[in-house]
Amino acid sequence: MSSPRLFDRALVRLAPDSPDEDVAAFLQGLVTNDVTGTLPVWAALLSPQGKVLFDFIVWPDGDGLLLDCEAEAADALAKRLSLYRLRRKIRIVRADDLGVYWQGHTGDGAAEDPRLRALGQRWIAPVSDDDAAVDAAWLAHRLKLGVAEGRAELGSDQTLWLECNAVDLHGVSFTKGCYVGQENTARMNWRQKVNRRLVVVPLDKSDPARQRIAYPDLGLAVDHLRVEDIAPASTPRWMALDGADSA
Repeated sequence: MSSPRLFDRALVRLAPDSPDEDVAAFLQGLVTNDVTGTLPVWAALLSPQGKVLFDFIVWPDGDGLLLDCEAEAADALAKRLSLYRLRRKIRIVRADDLGVYWQGHTGDGAAEDPRLRALGQRWIAPVSDDDAAVDAAWLAHRLKLGVAEGRAELGSDQTLWLECNAVDLHGVSFTKGCYVGQENTARMNWRQKVNRRLVVVPLDKSDPARQRIAYPDLGLAVDHLRVEDIAPASTPRWMALDGADSA
């Protein structure tokens, strides 16, 4: 029986090479969300200015962690994290023996998507030649719910993390302590200064000057718009446009 796999996703493993190493503590000082508590969580690695470089879902993996990320960005993410490793005895490698699996409903024992329950559930399992690709179904489902992800939509070093709807989608902790890009992210939250948002809009309503990517087959686009320019019809139920109040 085939399993519904997301072939556009890959896993990066962070594993200790010494019993004294704490992988969660290492990643905790780098990414936007709390990875020392209940997992999975959605998180990002930011630039020092608070702009998103990579987004991913963090999963437990024994004494280490797994990062569920875009397959085409996995090597770059591993390389970037390795720059922060210095002399720590932590292995950062792709885990190509494992895959990310997804289905649009919940209730079968897998983990709910940490961003939004309506996104369905996903799980990690060994890959098989019998796996069935569900990337197109996932893309349509995700965009229908107005959720952006990945470098093509979020941008690479282009978009501030709170502009990616990180508060509404549970991708940031304001109590976890310092991480790369934390200062600007926290300041935006305190001052309620999230002036722009990424939104999924009908393609015929998309502003070419603000468009990140278009999906002609779905009749949709992802635009980076000023909050006052976001049409009510393009605002999903989960999106709050009255600031960046932390949950």
